[in-house]
Amino acid sequence: MHQSPPSMWPDFMAGQVEKPVRVLLVDDDPHMRRVIAQELMADERTLLVAQAASLREGRKAIKHHEFDVLLVDLNLGDGEGFELLDYLKSVRPAAEAIVISIMENDDQVLHAFELGAAGYLVKNSWFGNYPQAVLQVANGGASITPNLARRLLQRFDHGASASAATPAPAAQQSAGHEAERLSQREKEVLRMVASGYTSVEIGNQLQISSLTVNTHIKNIYRKLQVRTRAQAVRFASLRGLF
Repeated sequence: MHQSPPSMWPDFMAGQVEKPVRVLLVDDDPHMRRVIAQELMADERTLLVAQAASLREGRKAIKHHEFDVLLVDLNLGDGEGFELLDYLKSVRPAAEAIVISIMENDDQVLHAFELGAAGYLVKNSWFGNYPQAVLQVANGGASITPNLARRLLQRFDHGASASAATPAPAAQQSAGHEAERLSQREKEVLRMVASGYTSVEIGNQLQISSLTVNTHIKNIYRKLQVRTRAQAVRFASLRGLF
């Protein structure tokens, strides 16, 4: 049984009843696929167009189906979901991607963002749901849990204290000059996310829309992506991002 979208949902945003956000789901766990599919089908703003159960099937589905958002599990039976993130960029560059995993591994998260993911969801998490995450990224935002945001912030803070007295090599200084800095508003938003506030709550406190909050979060991800996986935390601390 379909549930109608909230009456407050603006008509200019992606995810209208007459034109829902199209989703491709890739997960090798049939039970998880069923759970996610039921959530997506219960919201008229999202439409599940196809499912795949492996890396091989995922490649075929990406190639043959029109969709807006890819939901992909990292641990597939015949490979890693990272490969599909890379494949997505070359085949359907306009599509967004959200990684789903059974755990929040910081290195995996950073790598997923480097490959262009706009969200990282933990299966059975209390924070957020699949339709909400899909709608966020389809409208230029991003999706991340408060716990994960807090741990990433802690990594930045620890990196800053550990490297404060260490001069940066010339190569790192050069790369640092190319790295974009987080704005004061972006730091503020990320710290509030880490404290457990929702996008709506952050928007209310900062007197901006939740869509603007999500855009700030996505910009934070984009800025992290300009650094390699191994250097992300070090560059951020050296350049004074936190």
